[in-house]
Amino acid sequence: MASKMKFGLNLFSLRKQIGTKEALIATLARLKDLGYDYVQYSGGPWEPAWVKEASEQTGMPVVLTHVKLAAMLEAPAKLVAEHKLFGCENVGLGMFEFRGVDEATRLEGIAKIGEAAEKITAAGGKFFYHNHNFEFQKLSSGKTVFDTLFEAHPDVNFILDTFWLQAGGVAILEYIEKLKGRIGCVHLKDFLPTFVKNEETGKYESKPKFAPVGDGNINWHAVIPAFVAAGATYFLVEQDDATDYEDPFEQVGRSIKYLKENF
Repeated sequence: MASKMKFGLNLFSLRKQIGTKEALIATLARLKDLGYDYVQYSGGPWEPAWVKEASEQTGMPVVLTHVKLAAMLEAPAKLVAEHKLFGCENVGLGMFEFRGVDEATRLEGIAKIGEAAEKITAAGGKFFYHNHNFEFQKLSSGKTVFDTLFEAHPDVNFILDTFWLQAGGVAILEYIEKLKGRIGCVHLKDFLPTFVKNEETGKYESKPKFAPVGDGNINWHAVIPAFVAAGATYFLVEQDDATDYEDPFEQVGRSIKYLKENF
């Protein structure tokens, strides 16, 4: 039975396989053969002309990116125009650059992200922010960094990442419901608990691993319908360490096989 849904891959998962235009074209062609329908451009050189050529040559749409906060703040119109060159309106920020610092700096970072979202929106794009787990650190207000960003800046849309929601200690389904209408793009990343021996202490420590979708313990049969109900349009597999495996395409191939068989 053919899959009813379409799925993509965040190319950050294969960032070592997209370092040149030729490698990017070859990678997109292989992903299409595996069954992927579209991609997010992240982890490779920022060369919009490459992305356009690779997308057109392989028939693989680019639906989202990750780019630098500085570029959004300094030249938003240029950035949106570069995205439109390859048919993409969704401009993504991949990480909160103000983690591990004092609270005043974190609040300043939240304000800068809000400013970037306003500028990208005004320039004709759509701003998306990708979460990790550290945004669920609480501020003195009692609210997390994530919730503060969500509540204070309505132009910020979110790329909800399932692994990092779980690692952040919050309920995945609760956050999907909370962000209804603001999660057009999502990252499907599985969570596999493992335990690694600390050679210094001799004790085993919890160390969750990134895993192909379907190999970990996230309940995809609850999560994916919830994403659909919340308005998600683009479903992007992400496995951060796939690029380091002996056969990276086998890793990402397992994800799309599972998704196409089940959804």
